[in-house]
Amino acid sequence: MIIAVDGPAASGKGTIARALARHYALPHLDTGLLYRAVARRLLDDGSDPADQDAAAAACDFDDALLGDPRLKADDAGKVASIVSAHPAVRAALIERQKRFARQDGGAVLDGRDIGTVIAPDADAKLFVRATSAIRARRRHDELRKAGSALSYDRVLADLKARDLRDTTRAAAPLRQAPDAVALDTSFLSVESAISHAIEIVERCRSAKIP
Repeated sequence: MIIAVDGPAASGKGTIARALARHYALPHLDTGLLYRAVARRLLDDGSDPADQDAAAAACDFDDALLGDPRLKADDAGKVASIVSAHPAVRAALIERQKRFARQDGGAVLDGRDIGTVIAPDADAKLFVRATSAIRARRRHDELRKAGSALSYDRVLADLKARDLRDTTRAAAPLRQAPDAVALDTSFLSVESAISHAIEIVERCRSAKIP
């Protein structure tokens, strides 16, 4: 079984995807980490993320980099949003993601183009969303706990800028697949959001049973 979980930053898609993976005993891939890994290499090398050739060259990274805690840093997230708009970067990483989805037994993947590009034939597709204000509050709380001094207003502005890049880029923009089920987590607890997600997957599974 393949489960695709898409949505914008700080919508809760990662938390939901990890919970679904545990519930169904499936491997999980946060595809955003791939782009953050590219971003990390560019940051470490002092390269310009707007340079598509440099970004494409940075796609040749070892899987061990995916465990680097620095990938979760705000600077990696910002640069990841920039490099993910490069067609050459997406082309370099797409097969890596598709192989993960096609493994025996299935998998859970979360990102921004899983249900539309990576696994269009997924058994269940969720599109997780929340208001920009609430997503910014969540991200601000995370950053503050990590020691960041960024203001809420700055986090909100950065998030809106990232949303704009993600939804308007030419290569695989963020959008809800026609057959994806929307899940708005704006006013849901983590437990409730996960419960709703499992219900959605079960409905999708039942609908595919002949």
